[in-house]
Order: sequence, then structure tokens, then C-alpha cells
Amino acid sequence: MSEASGQRRPSLRRRLLFILLLPMLLLLVIDAVITYGVALNYSNRVHDADLANDVRTLAQMFRSGEVSSDLPQEARFLIEYEPDGHNYYNVRSSKRGLLGGNGDFEQPPPPAADASPELFYSRLAGRPLRGAALSLRSPTDPSDVLTVTIAETLRDRQHRARQILLLAIPLQTFLILSVLSLVWLGVTRGLRILHPLTRRLAMREHELEPITGADVPVEILPLTRTIDGLFERLRTVLSLQERFIADAAHQLRTPLAGLRLHVDRARGSSDPAVVRDALEHIEQLTERTARTSTQLLALTRAQSPWKERSTTGDVDLAKLVPRAVEMRIPEALRAGIDLGYQGPDHPAVIHGDAAALQELLDNLIDNILRYAGEGARATVSVLPLPDQGVLLQVEDSGPGVPPEALERLGERFFRVAGTQASGTGLGLAIVQQIAQQHDARLGFGAAVGGGLRIGLQFPSASKS
Repeated sequence: MSEASGQRRPSLRRRLLFILLLPMLLLLVIDAVITYGVALNYSNRVHDADLANDVRTLAQMFRSGEVSSDLPQEARFLIEYEPDGHNYYNVRSSKRGLLGGNGDFEQPPPPAADASPELFYSRLAGRPLRGAALSLRSPTDPSDVLTVTIAETLRDRQHRARQILLLAIPLQTFLILSVLSLVWLGVTRGLRILHPLTRRLAMREHELEPITGADVPVEILPLTRTIDGLFERLRTVLSLQERFIADAAHQLRTPLAGLRLHVDRARGSSDPAVVRDALEHIEQLTERTARTSTQLLALTRAQSPWKERSTTGDVDLAKLVPRAVEMRIPEALRAGIDLGYQGPDHPAVIHGDAAALQELLDNLIDNILRYAGEGARATVSVLPLPDQGVLLQVEDSGPGVPPEALERLGERFFRVAGTQASGTGLGLAIVQQIAQQHDARLGFGAAVGGGLRIGLQFPSASKS
């Protein structure tokens, strides 16, 4: 989509920043929760220490004088004063019960006399409290144990923790923004490593050589190797195109020149016999040109690496081959050739492209009809090989091929010297290309009693 459409192009820098931003925001939230927990724990420890000191101070007042329900003004100020909350206290005697206080809150059993203060949580009118209790022996009656308890609300503790959190969040936010800025700067500078590759590509005109070099970063190697693979396929396609153009020019030049010659003959002569002869030659040359063009296209298609994977599947040669032979029997009868099929009654399945295999069979049978000669016998057979695949074999009783020419069968435009039958020399080249696509082994040899034998061994469907 163009820039004018209003949509921004994707940016690697923005994408990296957004990818990092969400986790960092999540980390900020987690860090805030942890910071608040740590601050609250610290505030609790400080307040617990103050609470224990307060209860010790109050107990010391009782040790130094007579115990009564009325506390000195200084003691009341010490206990009840809290700017952001409220403190409560009570004094209990093991013999006389509650001696005084300003709050009747729940508290655990009293600690042992003269032991360290015990801290506990309690509630008063639905409000949570934190308390400290200390037991001591009465100065006037050693058999009596006094329990001094002081409790305070949690508001001041939470307020102090929130203050610490509010101080920490701006600093943490500033650090995260600084990290994102450094990441942005680092990515911007880091992407400069791509500039040599960009310049190298910009200087190219029509070259399709690989772009992966020593200066390509490891992170984009998969991309450059994919591009190299695309270049390789493009080179193959362009090579096929150039070869097709050269082959077409080479193979079609002669028949097209012949067509023009015989057209001129027909135009320049009033003799019906000459015109008829010219038209017959035109018909033959037209058929030759059409067949050459068809086979050139078939060979190019067979050589092309761009295959539709969806066209491949399991193909039963025990069904495909007899149908292909049956379709060519009328031509074989006109050529005076006894064409037959031999194969198993059970399936002979391979993995491949049914259309390409049909093309292969058409060229094998066409090779028989053109070169076996009148009166020859030809058999197309399918033979399953246990654990080795399927053997497709074509055998005829024709004149055969000299041993020195067997190795060249399958070359483009190669024709055995002395052959009188018309042909393009492309049929077996097409067969060879399709065989390679199916991982089949192609072999040529002499048939028993003379003639030519062509064998293709396909791997079984389970091994493909």
C-alpha cells in the first residue's frame, strides 16, 4: 500500500519500543506493589518498636508508684497522642480485673511476668488494631500481676508506606523512560549495521548473485538466505526462459523457412500438382512445428522448479498405465505396431504428479510409435518390486539403438544417426526430467532379441 493511502509503514524501532514498553509497565506495577509491601513492612517494624517502647515506659511508671485507675497527664499524652490515628490502653490486674483504660479491645492471654512485650493484632468496633502487652508484678502486692496493654490503629503505618511509595514511583518511572530512550537510541544506532547491505543492493542493476556476506548480522541471516534462495529460483527460471527462446529459435527456424518456401511455391505456380505438393509439405511442416512447440513447452514445464505441491499424491500405475496404452492403440494399429500392456492385478502405488506421469507415458509410447517400425511388437509393463518400489518398463522389438548411442539417450535434441523417422529429439529428455522430479532411476538398454528397453524404477509411496 502506498504512502498516500494514509497508513504508516511498519517500523522496526517502534515495534521494539512497544514490545519493551508493555513488559516495563507491567514491571512498574509489580515494582510498585513490591515497594508498597516493603515500605509497609518497614513502617510496621518501626511502629512495632515504638509500641513496645511505649508499653515499657508505661510499665515503668507503674513500677515506681502506687497502681491506680487514674494515669498521670504525661502518661495519657504519651499513649493517646497520634496525629493520624488513635491509641488505646488498658491496665488489668490478675486479682482485681480491669483497673483502667480507654478501650475494651480483644487481646490474647497475658504474657509471663517480667517477660518482653508481646505484639498482637486486635479489633475494636470493627477497626483493626496493633497492640503490645507487658506483664509485671505489682509493687504493692507481689502476688498480683499487672498487664499493661497499648494498641494503636494501622492508619499511620499505611500512610507512611504510601508516602514512601509516592516518593519511589516518580524515580522508577524516570528510570523506565530513560531505559526506553536508551533502547531507542541503541536500536537506531544498531540498525546502521544494515547500511552496507542496503548500499550493496542499491548498486546492483540486474545481478542475482547471493547477497549474504560476512557483514550480514546473524539476526537477519534467515532473511538474506531466503532472498538468496529466491534469487536462485529466479536464475533458474530466467535460464529456462533463455534456453526455451534459444531452443525455439533453433528448432522452429527450419520448418518456418520451409513453410514460407512452400507457400511461395503454391502462390507462384498454376500447376495443381505443384500446389498440392506444396500444401502437403505445408501440412507436414505445420504438424512438425506444432509438435516441436508442444514438446518445448513440456520440457520447460518439466525442468521448472516451480511446482504446485497440491498436484502431487498417490498414483496407482496399475490403473494409469493401461489407460494410457489403451488411448494410443488406434495410432499403433495405423503404424502397424502390436502395442500391449502387462501388469499386476493389485495396485502399484507411487507418490507423484499424475499429470506429469501421464506426460511421461505419452512420450514413452510416442517414442515406440515413431521409431519401433512397422511390424514391431512393443510392451509397456508395470512390475512391483517388494521393498524397492515399482518398475515401469517399455520394451520393443524394433531396430534398437547402437551401444555407443545409449548413453546419450535423454539429451535434448539428440537423435540416433541414420534414423529416418521424424522427431524433435525432446521426448526422452522430457521423460528424463520427469523421472528426476519423482526420484526415479532411468535406464536404457537393449531388449532381448533386439530393440530398445527403457526402465524407470520409482520409489514406493511410503518412501517418497
